[in-house]
Amino acid sequence: METEEKTFKILCIDGGGIKGLYSATILQHLEEQFDCCISDRFDMLCGTSTGGLIALALSLRIPAAEIVQFYREEGANIFPQYTKSRWIHRFISGFKQITWNGKFSDEPLKKALQKVFGEKVLGQSENLLCIPSYTITDARPWIFKFDHTEGKLNRDNGIRYVDVALATSAAPTYFPVAENPDYHNKQFIDGGVWANNPTLVGFLEALTYFVGKDKEFKKLSILSVSSLTLTGGTRTGKKRNRSFFGWRDSLFETSMTGQSHFTDHFMTKMNEVNDVDVNYLRIPSPDISHEQAGQVQLDVATENALDLLAGKGDDQGQRFRKDPRIAEFFAHPKHYKTH
Repeated sequence: METEEKTFKILCIDGGGIKGLYSATILQHLEEQFDCCISDRFDMLCGTSTGGLIALALSLRIPAAEIVQFYREEGANIFPQYTKSRWIHRFISGFKQITWNGKFSDEPLKKALQKVFGEKVLGQSENLLCIPSYTITDARPWIFKFDHTEGKLNRDNGIRYVDVALATSAAPTYFPVAENPDYHNKQFIDGGVWANNPTLVGFLEALTYFVGKDKEFKKLSILSVSSLTLTGGTRTGKKRNRSFFGWRDSLFETSMTGQSHFTDHFMTKMNEVNDVDVNYLRIPSPDISHEQAGQVQLDVATENALDLLAGKGDDQGQRFRKDPRIAEFFAHPKHYKTH
C-alpha cells in the first residue's frame, strides 16, 4: 500500500510597520472563512518586523481578530502624531529621524507587546518559527527559531516573545536598536533590511530540515501575505541629487518593497528549477491611488490611515477567502507538532 506524501505548509508575512493591520485583516477573513485557528493549519510561521509580531501571536493561537484589534488600539501609541498638523508633524519627526535618536521611542511598543505576550518564551510556540532580524554586533543576518530536533537547535527556546518582537521590528531611524542580554547584549535591527518578505527564509529552512528526499515531507506549500505597498511609483523628472533628508522615509520603504518583489519573483520560478513539489501562492498588495499614498506609510497611524489599511485588508480578504487555491492550505490540519 502506498504511503501518503505529506505536505509541509508555511505561512509567511511581510514587514511594514502599522501596515500589519492590512495583513492581519486578511488573516482574520481566512480564519473566519475556514472556521479555524491559523496555528492549527500551518507547520511553520515566518514573519519579518510587523509580520514577525503577527507570526509570533499566531504561534500562541491568538486569533487574527485580536491582532487586528491590537493594531487598532495600540497603533497611535506606538506611532504617535506629534501635532494635528500633518506638515508640522512631518517636520518634527523628520528632524528627530535625521539628527537625534530616531523618530520614536520603543517603550510604547514594548508595553503593548507585554500586554500580548507577557513572559512567554519561544519554547511555548505551537508552530515552527522563523523570525528574521539582523545583528549589527556581528554584521550578519539572524533568524530566531523554535528549537527543532531536526536541526539539533538549542539556542532560542528560552528567549522571550517580547524580545524577539523588538529585535525583528527595530527599524533603523524609526526605533532604537534592540539589545538582548540573553545573547551577551548583542544588538539587533529590523529584519526588513535583508528579508522583508521572509518567504525565502522559510523555503530554505524547509528544504534543509523537513522537505525532500529522505525527509518526512515530500511536498511544500507556501502562502505569502504581502504588506500594503505603494504600487504606483513616482513621476519622472524628480530631483536626482538627494540628501538623506530628501530620501528619509522612502529610503527604508523602497528597500523593503524591492526586496519583497524580488523574493516573490524568485519563488514563482522555483517549480522550474527545483525537484521538490512546491505550491506557492502570494496574496499581493492592491493598487494604491496617489491620493491614498500619504496614508499608506509604515508609521502613519491616524484614524483615517487605519480605516484605509483595514478597508484594503477587507477587500483582499473577501477576494481571497473564496479562492480555491487558498482552500487547499486550510483543507487539512498541520502535521508537525512542537509539543
